Amino acid sequence: MSLRLMRDKGIISEAEYESAVHDLSETLGARAADQGTAVVAKWAATLYGFVDVDSIYDTTRSLNDLPGTPGIARSGTSAGDNPRFTFGVRNSRIGLRLKAPEVASVRASAQAEMDFLGTQLPIGVTQPYNGSEAAFFTNPTFRIRHMNLKLETPVVDILFGQYWQLFGWQSAYQPNTVQLQGVPGELYSRTPQLRISKTIKADPVTFEVAVAAVRPVQRDSGTPDGEAGLRFAIDSWTGMQTIGQTGQQLSPASVAVSGMLRHVAVNTLTASKNTNDLGMSAIAVDGFLPLIPATKEKKGNSLSLNGEFATGYGFADMYTGLTGGITFPTVGGQPFAADIDTGIVTYDTAGHLHGIQWTSYLFGGQYYLPELEGNVWIAGNYSHVESNNIATYAGTGGNAAKTAVFDAYDFFDAMLWVKPVPSVQFGFEYANFNTKYVDGQHAINHRFQLSGFFIY
Repeated sequence: MSLRLMRDKGIISEAEYESAVHDLSETLGARAADQGTAVVAKWAATLYGFVDVDSIYDTTRSLNDLPGTPGIARSGTSAGDNPRFTFGVRNSRIGLRLKAPEVASVRASAQAEMDFLGTQLPIGVTQPYNGSEAAFFTNPTFRIRHMNLKLETPVVDILFGQYWQLFGWQSAYQPNTVQLQGVPGELYSRTPQLRISKTIKADPVTFEVAVAAVRPVQRDSGTPDGEAGLRFAIDSWTGMQTIGQTGQQLSPASVAVSGMLRHVAVNTLTASKNTNDLGMSAIAVDGFLPLIPATKEKKGNSLSLNGEFATGYGFADMYTGLTGGITFPTVGGQPFAADIDTGIVTYDTAGHLHGIQWTSYLFGGQYYLPELEGNVWIAGNYSHVESNNIATYAGTGGNAAKTAVFDAYDFFDAMLWVKPVPSVQFGFEYANFNTKYVDGQHAINHRFQLSGFFIY
């Protein structure tokens, strides 16, 4: 039966119902309330997901089906002067939410969500494929998106496992796009963590506060990353919001602030056993504003805006495939074997360790046409990413050349969505990717994408 019917019949409590709808809303949106669920002795299992079919034309050979934030190939090169066409189904998603019976006001649940975007090759690297190009797209790798357990108590809620980063209060403020996320300038990252949170409902507003110990960006640092956030929502002021591609729902006006602290201990450039330690931090502010509100009874002729701002040092991994093209200096003519992922920190010629600084902002809008109950809408986004220090380390000490390192990135898109029946929707999008390299040259890719989704 549906989650809504289970609540109405008293099989699950209102709190259990709200928890389940929250977990499914990223994929299903408002459809989560009517999602079919199998129930045995108050144990429940909900199967959900979507089939996604993508067709993509790019004017350069720079991007995979999942674009991320790679440097666009320059004009005058084979990759920069020739197009690419991609068909794929790798973004299709399968999820399972499991719920145990509520005991003494304690609710236990687990989430296992997967797709087929397994890391067969790094984001932004399109050739050579591991195996063959045909196998990459027709026999993709199954991977984990979410895998976590959750305990919700009258005092606090505890989440343990892989889920969205708390930094950026993901996924509540993700923009609506046809293409696979994350797009340039969008905080988009999932990782294992231990999170403690508290939600306080004081009609008509809701406060949420959370702290998390997160998988460190460098295991060798010996310490987890720390994240914390605060969110405020006005529940009576609602607008239509489609999160990502399929999570269409009514959402309240809200604002969230989150921060991150991390420590790294990178081996020195010399052969000694010493490390260079560095502490780094970042902050993000997110918001959702129903400019023309929507309600359950009136979804058409509504306009909503979303925005995100982030700045800090050493947090490029919070974006999809962002490194800026920076590497580590060479040592004795050989690449330095760093015990940390590329793009977080680098060394200068004097052997001093520095975090790569990034600032980003993203704004988006969604307008739902009148009299169509949210079934036809247009949307668009603009984002900008820049670094104030990456150019300092480009082309020095054997580091990546200035022609390969970029310090700014602009992105915008526009799209039309049509939902002919509740379970099927189509989206057409134009997107523009603009890379500014530190030598002042720009490289641009134009993307046209038509995608179809079956949501179950």
